[in-house]
Amino acid sequence: MSIPIAYQGGTSAAVPDWLNKGDNAWQMISATLVGLQSVPGLVILYGSIVKKKWAVNSAFMALYAFAAVVICWVIWAYKMSFGDKLLPFWGKAGPALGQKFLLKQAALPATTHFHGDGSVETAMITPYYPMASMVWFQCVFAAITVILLAGSVLGRMNIKAWMAFVPLWLTFSYTVGAFSLWGGGFLFQWGVMDYSGGFVIHLSSGIAGLTAAYWVGPRSTKDRERFPPNNVLLTLAGAGLLWMGWAGFNGGDPYTANIDSSIAVLNTNICAATSLLVWTWLDVIFFDKPSVIGAVQGMITGLVCITPGAGLVQGWAAIIMGILSGSVPWFTMMIVHKRWPLLQKIDDTLGVFHTHAVAGLLGGLLTGLFAEPTLCTLFLPVANSRGGVYGGSGGIQILKQLVGGGFIIGWNVVVTSIICVVIDKVIPLRMSEEQLLIGDDAVHGEEAYALWGDGEKYDSTKHGGLYSDDTLHYRTTASSGATQVV
Repeated sequence: MSIPIAYQGGTSAAVPDWLNKGDNAWQMISATLVGLQSVPGLVILYGSIVKKKWAVNSAFMALYAFAAVVICWVIWAYKMSFGDKLLPFWGKAGPALGQKFLLKQAALPATTHFHGDGSVETAMITPYYPMASMVWFQCVFAAITVILLAGSVLGRMNIKAWMAFVPLWLTFSYTVGAFSLWGGGFLFQWGVMDYSGGFVIHLSSGIAGLTAAYWVGPRSTKDRERFPPNNVLLTLAGAGLLWMGWAGFNGGDPYTANIDSSIAVLNTNICAATSLLVWTWLDVIFFDKPSVIGAVQGMITGLVCITPGAGLVQGWAAIIMGILSGSVPWFTMMIVHKRWPLLQKIDDTLGVFHTHAVAGLLGGLLTGLFAEPTLCTLFLPVANSRGGVYGGSGGIQILKQLVGGGFIIGWNVVVTSIICVVIDKVIPLRMSEEQLLIGDDAVHGEEAYALWGDGEKYDSTKHGGLYSDDTLHYRTTASSGATQVV
């Protein structure tokens, strides 16, 4: 008696001979973990770490971006990032929707690597699962990049302008970085290392976020002076989803469930834990109190820093990277930011420049220093790739990393600026003064909590001792530690 094709083994239509069920399962699980980092991870984190009157707006910006990226990705952006080459830094646009395309074996056509004489050094990347798995896995990376960028403009960007910004930035910025470094573009061919997105995702979102924050302008004076998180415990819940979801972020990027995936996941957790501890110690040393928000920032910088080298460095290097990711971004955020007039002028709401751009560039450079030759052979297309501490060709690798980071920085500053200027000609980038004063209720007609509004006069008979974050009844002592920058 025959059984449905879906359950037949061997080389049935549902189980072709090239399919590895373990790889396919891990890739889809990894994609789901990365998706959970955004929805609900960053939705919860953004909605909790901001002032109460911006909770709904901040969470919705993340939710909207995720949905918008999914549709743009499958209609045109996937192939611009991982399809056939159009330019050295860009792929040809096209849909990733048809059954014929999605059910065939995954392949990134521009990733064939050639020797200088034109002969093939490393064949095209062809994972053992269908294109549908690859399209979805790469989609959630694109989505979280735009959502991270949003952290720089929370609390004042016009939601309608944001709705236009998301597809434009995805199309003209993200796809360029993804193709150049991952999809077979010129930086990929040259051998720039970016294991899982230190440059493609974090450096680009941090630089683009700072640039967008400049064009949108600062929050209201009142919000900049006082912006307490409305729910620190939920902030920790969102941060926890971000941390655990990083197993898919870095563990899924070998495109297979192999030994390199295992070391990438372990290194990710080593670096994140080290960075969180270092950031917390620095807060205690200099501010006398361990800041919970500071610990979250340290966790994020550790995750970001290890990302470009997760499967390329040894465990001892992951600890060193954690020490540096917990201290260098802390220094730029807590010291440099407060003394540099330019950074003071630009209102980066959640400090995305420090947690993602600084940590991402730092991680990319440290990868060029610590990438271990044997681990490099498991993943990279360029033979004899190695970090600077291993001698040989390692010295030039740091230069390659600098050039790769410089390209991402320059492209994002220019393209993000153009996008913001163009949108502002049609839709105001910034909310109206009334919306800035009132917040969620004016923008969405909704509020996060069934409490009393920010602008109401306190009435003990009505409000039962519950304090608004804007009344004199709230404690007036200054926050300490990293909380000050949020």
